[in-house]
Amino acid sequence: MRAIELFAGAGGLALGVSQAGFHHEAVLEWNHDACQTIRQNQNRRVAPVVNWRLFEQDVRTFDFGTIREGPDLLAGGPPCQPFSLGGKHRAYEDERDMFPATVGIVRRLRPRAFLFENVKGLKRASFARYFEYIRLQLTYPEVLPHKDEDWSDHLSRLERFHTKGHSPGLHYRVVVDVLNSANFGVPQKRERVIIVGFRSDVRREWSFPSATHSHDALLHSQWVTGEYWERHEVPKRARPSRPERLRGRIERLMDTLYPPVESPWLTVRDAIADLPDPERDQHSVPDHRFIPGARPYTGHTGSQLDEPAKVLKAGDHGVPGGENMLALPNGAVRYLTVREAARLQTFPDEYTFRGSWTETMRQLGNAVPVRLAGVVAGSIAEILATAK
Repeated sequence: MRAIELFAGAGGLALGVSQAGFHHEAVLEWNHDACQTIRQNQNRRVAPVVNWRLFEQDVRTFDFGTIREGPDLLAGGPPCQPFSLGGKHRAYEDERDMFPATVGIVRRLRPRAFLFENVKGLKRASFARYFEYIRLQLTYPEVLPHKDEDWSDHLSRLERFHTKGHSPGLHYRVVVDVLNSANFGVPQKRERVIIVGFRSDVRREWSFPSATHSHDALLHSQWVTGEYWERHEVPKRARPSRPERLRGRIERLMDTLYPPVESPWLTVRDAIADLPDPERDQHSVPDHRFIPGARPYTGHTGSQLDEPAKVLKAGDHGVPGGENMLALPNGAVRYLTVREAARLQTFPDEYTFRGSWTETMRQLGNAVPVRLAGVVAGSIAEILATAK
């Protein structure tokens, strides 16, 4: 099945889409460093990246006339800074808002389905009307704004069009949800807005995949059976105390006859336990270099080893919450290595990154977890493969 990738970044979403069985006819990204990361993996013959047609270009200037109309999937993560909790919250007033360009590409290419990802902040109350504007534009991409028409007036016209009940021309059935990556086997509590649309002639029912992992299952394996500690060979004297804030929840699990059916949330320890100590051990693991200088302070404490990581972030004024640090059992902290961060984003180990630590962590902080992308894209592929 054919796919086009917009705003590819370092390639997290595209990797998941490829793993779901899609073949990329074009992968677009304007940032040079991110493109260099993709090229580096192409030069190393990493599959499936080696077969991507990469274009280092702004999507607004790319000639989509070179792309055959009607790809099976159009995917991408429009820049999130206009809506990020860590950004300036300017939304439609931010020149980095690429949703208008994205709608235009949907209109031009007429994909059978689309998959777009963005930050949870896109769903905050202050953006509610603009988010509805995005949703209705994606639903009816051929209902264009008039010349000099304000977005709110265009929204009103789209609402009237929507409530007429008859939708001639190109239109999509659009569904939206906020997914926690930890619920799908990603060792990171990363909540993201996922927007999926199917062209009206794809006549199949679809819903977001059900969670496969849960917090309760992790707590059960840690504090009811102890299987988690035994698997990691953590002796009882070295195990942390049971978290008091979760006491009631753990006691309920102890009293429950049957354990949770989901798999446990994956933790930072699950993700990085087999990696050497980057500060003390000699090793040849790519992208696993120790970065000095980490220090904790109020609200800047790093990710706990035995929980999913905090959300990796890429801020233009630093990362205020310590999301790119690891809290060690002895109370110390250190910065995550690039390889550790890549594992928290579920990139394969053979995938390497180009740039300084700061630039590479920016790429990783902006990335879609590969595993989450593969789960959602795989469920879309199942529908497209069987739809008439």
